[in-house]
Amino acid sequence: MNKRTVLVTGGASGIGRGITDAFLAHGDHVVVADLATPESSNAEHIHLDISDAHQIDTAITTITRQRPIDVLINNAGLAAGSAPLTELDIDVFDRCVRVNFRGTFLMTKAVGAHMINTGTRGTIVNISSIGARQPTPGLGHYEATKAAVEALTRSAALELAPHGIRVNAVAPGPVLTPMTAGFAGNPEARSAWESRIPLGTIASVADVVPSVLFLASPDAGHLTGVSLQVDGGQLLT
Repeated sequence: MNKRTVLVTGGASGIGRGITDAFLAHGDHVVVADLATPESSNAEHIHLDISDAHQIDTAITTITRQRPIDVLINNAGLAAGSAPLTELDIDVFDRCVRVNFRGTFLMTKAVGAHMINTGTRGTIVNISSIGARQPTPGLGHYEATKAAVEALTRSAALELAPHGIRVNAVAPGPVLTPMTAGFAGNPEARSAWESRIPLGTIASVADVVPSVLFLASPDAGHLTGVSLQVDGGQLLT
């Protein structure tokens, strides 16, 4: 496969860092768009707030001076907090929507337009969540944004298909990352969650990354509008 330019949002840590390292190992040129700077990485880094359309346009202009973007991984996301919907702080809701949904929309809009304008038959992979389909009390705000990401994935897949651009999603269950360290470090909480997973364990980042690489590869050349669940069977329960 030819060396591609891969843009990964939120690639400084967690799932995004695993995705970044995997594309680098594959020989691709990776640009991490993140407010944080990745440590000890050979990826290019660009400081970017994905909820800011102007910053995105500036970043894409900078990234594409040498060559077009071939792959966009919309990975940046957060929960920002947890609470029942009737008690949820509005600022938590707004922050979650701004990053998870608005950010994914703005990145898809800008990079999709760039791919069309440059004739790039590229691919976009969104990181969703099985929470889009299976609710967990206290995470309704987060799960609503991921349901929106899945709807956006299908719409973008349909609209961009005539340009040879594929759009898919990977929907993990709980994954061991800094974002989940709080409950994963509590033996009782972790055991309770793992009891919901038929395969019996919470996923590692390494369990999720191969599906992202597959959907971004020519091997998935006839797949678009797909949301691939990586959840140890949790949605079966």
